[in-house]
Amino acid sequence: MSRSGQSHILAIGGGSFRPSARYGFVEASGLLRYGLDLTGQDRPRLGLLATATGDDAEWLLKMYGAFREWDVELSHLTVFPMPNVEDPREWILSQDMIYVSGGSVANLAALWRLHGLDEAFEEAWHAGVVLSGQSAGALCWHVGGNTDSFGPALRPWSDGLALLPYSCGVHYDSDPQRRELLHASVASGELPDGYAADEGVGLHYVGTEFIQAVSVRQGACAYRVEHDGADGVKEFRIEPRLLTS
Repeated sequence: MSRSGQSHILAIGGGSFRPSARYGFVEASGLLRYGLDLTGQDRPRLGLLATATGDDAEWLLKMYGAFREWDVELSHLTVFPMPNVEDPREWILSQDMIYVSGGSVANLAALWRLHGLDEAFEEAWHAGVVLSGQSAGALCWHVGGNTDSFGPALRPWSDGLALLPYSCGVHYDSDPQRRELLHASVASGELPDGYAADEGVGLHYVGTEFIQAVSVRQGACAYRVEHDGADGVKEFRIEPRLLTS
């Protein structure tokens, strides 16, 4: 498979998809186009995962519909009630890009480890498969962040795949609890320094290095959150590159 030779992760705070007036459905936003362009393929193979939603069939149907006019080769991987492909590792490695939905990141991580998908994703990342996702699908590649996986009240969570040695904040401007809890978790040392993204913003990493933020929303931002060496944190605003579509 021809790949860029680099390891990319695109972690999206929210806004991977948008309502479509034409279809009364959803369509993929420019954030997904940006991720697909990283593959370097004219017709990339895009693998969808909805583990965080319990492999919800309606979600998968919406995602297939969202790419109806895109030149991509779609397939998906489920683990309920059993894997839908004979060799999940081979399926993961055969994709050019992986997209992981939101939902319960704690359940996602447990099931991936149970099926050995955590190791397969790390192998694929090193092989040049672009890893991406929104919300839970963004948190999972990091050390952790905060989540409502355990109930309506957000809780810190630090059991991610840790391909990226950072904490991650998602839905940063739409849920005010998330900024407050991420700051408290980094200040206490429960989570490492990290990055956060507003709705409509993606965090792009090459290897483990943060390269840039991209956005489909004017005025939306990304952030760097660091322990201040005392009892608090410092937050730095990162202006994203605004995507045209």
